[in-house]
Amino acid sequence: MKLTYSSFILLSTFSITIHAQGRFDKVKIETQKLSDHVYMLTGAGGNIGVSVGDDGVFVIDDQFAPLTSKIEATIKTLSDKPIKYVANTHYHGDHTGGNENMAKLGATIIAHNNVRKRLVETPNRQGNFAPKQALPIITFNDKLHIYVNGEQVAIFHVDNAHTDGDALLYFTESNVLHTGDTYFQGRYPYIDLKSGGSVTGYIEAAKRGLMLINDDTKILPGHGKASNKEEYKNFLNMLEDLRAIILNEIQAGKSEEDVVANTDLTKKYDDLGYGWNFITSEKIRRTFYNSLKK
Repeated sequence: MKLTYSSFILLSTFSITIHAQGRFDKVKIETQKLSDHVYMLTGAGGNIGVSVGDDGVFVIDDQFAPLTSKIEATIKTLSDKPIKYVANTHYHGDHTGGNENMAKLGATIIAHNNVRKRLVETPNRQGNFAPKQALPIITFNDKLHIYVNGEQVAIFHVDNAHTDGDALLYFTESNVLHTGDTYFQGRYPYIDLKSGGSVTGYIEAAKRGLMLINDDTKILPGHGKASNKEEYKNFLNMLEDLRAIILNEIQAGKSEEDVVANTDLTKKYDDLGYGWNFITSEKIRRTFYNSLKK
């Protein structure tokens, strides 16, 4: 069965079936070094950031629960220190599914207020809610600073972007930015309108991220390959271009179905390969229309 993207991200591993467990058996956790002590881990779900050092291990996002043992084993090749903190960039299951397991390993979960709120109030596909151990126990509203492994990590909330609880994390000495799902490298983004996301907020989040970095910054996107400022700027330009194009259609009185059917509106970026399995050109036109129409 082919999963839709919404099913994929909402697949919570708090009450996962044996059938779903099998999806992760062949997943391999890959490691890429971004600075002296900051790494990017890929597997299934959102990209993971890992900071290692004398203070312990600081993890950003934790994918799905069945992958925790693999993620832990990979981290142990980088450090013999315990996992002390886990920060969630937002609430979706492919970024928070391992929270309960990480908490059992002794980690403190950190996230925006709305991440905890949505984990408490949003059931998974089986109708279950996140258990207490999966919930962030340190939350913030606007920003937070963590001093770990010899550097300050600045955490910024960005309003109504991918969701209503997104955070950017900037490692000030390593010069590494983790964007969470406010940046999909080389592809159209998923903007979760039902969870407080919006086109305008998403664009503002990219602008906020670009304000933090320079030409040497390593960018760890929510999905895709490690990136840089030039690619990030191109991503923002695409968002702003599509916003202007779709707004013109709305102002001209075009209906949602008119916009969805008009492939010329996104052809420039379709030809560059921005469409992908879950967010096709049709889906991105519909998302932009519904967000901007409001």
